[in-house]
Amino acid sequence: MPPPLHTPYDGSTKPFTLALTTLDPDDWIEVDDTLGAQLDEKDRLFAAEHGRVFQAEASSVDAQAEVLDMFMDYLPQRYPEQYQRRGDSITILPTGRTYARAEYAARPLELAARLVQDDLVLMHKQDSEHRLIAAALCFPSSWSLAEKFGKPMADIHAPVPGFGRGGRTAERIERVFSNLKPDQPVRRFNWSLYDSADLYYPERSHTKSGLFNEDGTPNIWLRVERQTLRRMPASGTILFTIKICVDPLSALQDHADGPRLADGLKDLIEALDADQTAYKGLTGQRGQVAAALRKLAT
Repeated sequence: MPPPLHTPYDGSTKPFTLALTTLDPDDWIEVDDTLGAQLDEKDRLFAAEHGRVFQAEASSVDAQAEVLDMFMDYLPQRYPEQYQRRGDSITILPTGRTYARAEYAARPLELAARLVQDDLVLMHKQDSEHRLIAAALCFPSSWSLAEKFGKPMADIHAPVPGFGRGGRTAERIERVFSNLKPDQPVRRFNWSLYDSADLYYPERSHTKSGLFNEDGTPNIWLRVERQTLRRMPASGTILFTIKICVDPLSALQDHADGPRLADGLKDLIEALDADQTAYKGLTGQRGQVAAALRKLAT
């Protein structure tokens, strides 16, 4: 089993903080060995749930096209073994899929999202706030595009403890968005625990009741979001990308640094307050999860 690609749950960063770091533009989009499998799942969702995973305001087409332009330039240059461009067509070499840009003229962001593992969300400033104007959201972590579409950031984050309207974090997010430079993307990570490796979780009401099997053994999956923010130079729109990495908790058993990672995650979970615990879906299970991590840490 390959080790987890990202481990933001190691205890070095507190949850429910922005924890933004600068990102080399060359490393803007990340590709890993699950590219083919995740793109297959995106294809399935675009076919079966299109209205739930893609929405866009008509006025956003130019901003969407700008994102696609950047992807079609960037991906073959950064990942020549995975992408090949010929004119206005692009091929994903590991899957053999070729896409013609003209087929997605009305929804360029969808094509951009079909090329990468990331979900793509466009935020545009209206008056004093950035508002969600277009998104391809195939792998949500317990939120739906329908409930967030068209809303400003402060309202989108309303369920997140400490991130809602009127708070310091919401104000800071708006400042970050407003001051972001096109050539200076930023990155952050988020983590959560789920009872399945499924990528598509559009319901905030998911209880995560299956974190433990009937015999008490863990059925815990570590779900990490690698998030980036980048301003599009022409439109000024902010592109928010979200790439999902999922690993079983058992991946820490064979990890060279597994005990430290398990201990760090245990400390983070035990430090959550009641609202944070509820948001993470761990109310009533925090002690059992901490015990499982304590066992891995010894």
